[in-house]
Amino acid sequence: MGINFDLKVIKIGLLITLLSLIFGIGLGIAFGAKEEVFKNYISENIKANPAVHDEKSKDKIWRYVQRAHFHSAGIAAYSLALLLIILVSKMKDSAKSFSSTMIGIGTLYPLSWYLMFYLAPRIRRVSSHRYILSDTIININTSETLIE
Repeated sequence: MGINFDLKVIKIGLLITLLSLIFGIGLGIAFGAKEEVFKNYISENIKANPAVHDEKSKDKIWRYVQRAHFHSAGIAAYSLALLLIILVSKMKDSAKSFSSTMIGIGTLYPLSWYLMFYLAPRIRRVSSHRYILSDTIININTSETLIE
C-alpha cells in the first residue's frame, strides 16, 4: 500500500483553492492598478444613500474589500499546503477527495467580505453582514470546520 500522488483525487478542492488564490491575487493587482475604482464605488454609493451611513462608513467598507484580498490569498495559500499534505497522506482516496473538497469550500469564505464590500455602500454596513448570501457563505464555512 504505497503513497498515492494522483492529483485527480483532490482535483475539486485544488480547483476551488486555486480559483480563490487567483481571486486574492487579482484583487491585489486591481488595488495596485486601480485602487480609486474601489474607493469611488464606495464614495458614490455612500453619497447616494447618506441616511444609512456615518462618518466611519467609507473607511470600514474599504476595509471589507481589503479583508477579501488578505483572507483570500492567505487562506488559499495555507489550503494549498493542506491539500499537499492530504495528497501524500495514506488516507483512502474517498477521504482525500472529501477532505480536499471541504478545504476548497473553506477558501470561499473571503467571498463574504467581498459581498459585504459590494452591498454595504448601498444597504448599510450592518445589513451587509446580515445579508442572506453573506450569512450563508459564513455559516457554510463555519459549519464545515465542525465536519472535518
